[in-house]
Amino acid sequence: MKVNKTEKLKHYLKNYPKVIVLGETIGNKYTALDLSVNNSELNSDICSNSTKLGTYINHVLERTSTQMAYGGYDEERAIYRRSNIFNDNESEERNIHIGLDLWAEKRTDVFAAFDGKVHSFAFNKGEGNYGPTIILQHSFDDHTFYTLYGHLDEDCLAGLHIGDEIFAGQKIGVLGDESVNGDYPAHLHFQIISD
Repeated sequence: MKVNKTEKLKHYLKNYPKVIVLGETIGNKYTALDLSVNNSELNSDICSNSTKLGTYINHVLERTSTQMAYGGYDEERAIYRRSNIFNDNESEERNIHIGLDLWAEKRTDVFAAFDGKVHSFAFNKGEGNYGPTIILQHSFDDHTFYTLYGHLDEDCLAGLHIGDEIFAGQKIGVLGDESVNGDYPAHLHFQIISD
C-alpha cells in the first residue's frame, strides 16, 4: 500500500504545473552545488564556519555566473559535524541531507509550491537546526502530503495560524540569515514529505 501511495504522489508531482519556490527574478540562473564529503574543495575549515561556507558558495555562484545554487538531496555532508543536533552522544551521527537546498541571497522571497494549508510552524533554534520553519499540508484525491520550508526569516512566522489556507505561488516568507537560520549561509531547505 505504501508503494502505491508513493507512486501516486510521484505521478501527481510530475504532472503538477511548475511554480517558482524561490526568488521570482532568478529565472534559470542557477547551478548545482555539491556540499558532499566527496567535494575535494570543501575542507574542515570551510565546513566548520558559516562565513567561510558562505564565501565558498558565493565563489561558486560567481564562477558560474548564476544567482542560485541547488542540490543536496541524499548527500552525505561533513558540515553537520559542527552541530550537536546531528552528533549528540545518545544517537548515531546523522549526516545525510534529506531535502533540496536552494542557496540564494538573504531576504529572497519564498513561495508555496502547492495549494494547501498551514500544518505547523516553529522557530527551531540552535546551530545546525532549521531556524524558522513552515510545514504546509497538501491533498489530492484521497492522499495527503507535506512540504517543509526551513531556514526562513523569523518575521515569516508572525500572523500564521494552523489551518490558514495557502495557494501555490503565494509568498510565504523570505530567507533568513545565519543569525536566525541555524548558522548557515542564506538558503531554503525544501522537503516533500509523503508520510
